[in-house]
Amino acid sequence: MNRARTGRVLLLTALALALALCAVSGWSYARARGDGDLAHARSRDAALAAGRRAVARLNSLDGDRVDADLAAWLDVTTGPLREQLSAERAKSAQVLKEQGTTTRAQVTGAAVTELDDRAGTARLIATVRIESTPRSGAPVTDRKRFETGLVRTGGGWKVGSLTAVAAGTG
Repeated sequence: MNRARTGRVLLLTALALALALCAVSGWSYARARGDGDLAHARSRDAALAAGRRAVARLNSLDGDRVDADLAAWLDVTTGPLREQLSAERAKSAQVLKEQGTTTRAQVTGAAVTELDDRAGTARLIATVRIESTPRSGAPVTDRKRFETGLVRTGGGWKVGSLTAVAAGTG
């Protein structure tokens, strides 16, 4: 009988420990789910992903699809940058069609350097590999760095400014 009692005590102790572990885990999960740091991290990740896509888009152009690609540039921009691209669109299209160069950009590295979630603004730095293929001639690969100002809009994060950064500067 002593063994049976010892077995029940051990079973009840193990059950109590398991319930306590479940309670602590549930409390920890609920606390983390409502954590402001988690919301900030999600916002940062969304800005980073949108910024990477937009920087690649703004550095890519198919020489045979100039009008569609310039429209895509407008889709990923906002504010003064979008206004400037829109105002210069007809002239840019003419020059780009004459050149016929195709560029393909790939963001090789990027980071959000500033994020103001309440204001809906962020800054991103990115390194980009750009392969340019002229209508006639061999492709050329170039590497560039950009600082990008992002603005959260109803349509998600969009580029409000895009500035080339010279190598070796801060």
